[in-house]
Amino acid sequence: MHIAQKFEALLEMYRRPEGRRWSGQEIDEATGGIVTRSYITNLRKGRIENPGFEKLKAIAKVMDFPPELWFEEGPGLKDGASIDLAPGHLSVAEKTNRLFDAIKNETTGRPYTNAEVARLSLGDLTEEHVEQIRTGKLTDPSMKQVVTLADAFGVHPTYFLDSTRKLPLLDEEAMSIFRDETVSAIAHKSLHLPGREKQMILGIIRQFEDAHEVDDER
Repeated sequence: MHIAQKFEALLEMYRRPEGRRWSGQEIDEATGGIVTRSYITNLRKGRIENPGFEKLKAIAKVMDFPPELWFEEGPGLKDGASIDLAPGHLSVAEKTNRLFDAIKNETTGRPYTNAEVARLSLGDLTEEHVEQIRTGKLTDPSMKQVVTLADAFGVHPTYFLDSTRKLPLLDEEAMSIFRDETVSAIAHKSLHLPGREKQMILGIIRQFEDAHEVDDER
């Protein structure tokens, strides 16, 4: 899924408390200008294919959704090697160097070099890029660079996130559900209702389900 499509789905699912979708100006103000209104516009229009990693985290924080959702599972992502999660306070550079320390080159038995990681990326990362990420000179690598770096070491991109919570990712069923305007409206309208009213709505839906099951059995 293209990043613009994913962002649209997140805007639809994670609305403001009053039920409206977030505007570019509101995200700009909420992030203190870290993510500008024009950046949001370009991201939505697909003009930014590799958004900055720190900007994605800022958007997730403001809209109050798990940043892991940016890295929804796809054919190109691995489940990840077995490695302890890095403490959330570490920078991208520190977490990258931790990978170099923890994961050895299976061929040589030694730590990977920057050049070897660049070769593993098949052209998506240069040796200079790897060096800049490790030294902190590249403070906001793109989403593609983070995914590529994680893939080179066989870990999931969420390793680089601040959060260590295991949270559900968007699946295709969830995406299709919220493309339905009626279902989306029901979800958003019921979101802020008291628990008792939510249970009443759920009960009504289950009654309809039971009625349809009876009809199908006839």
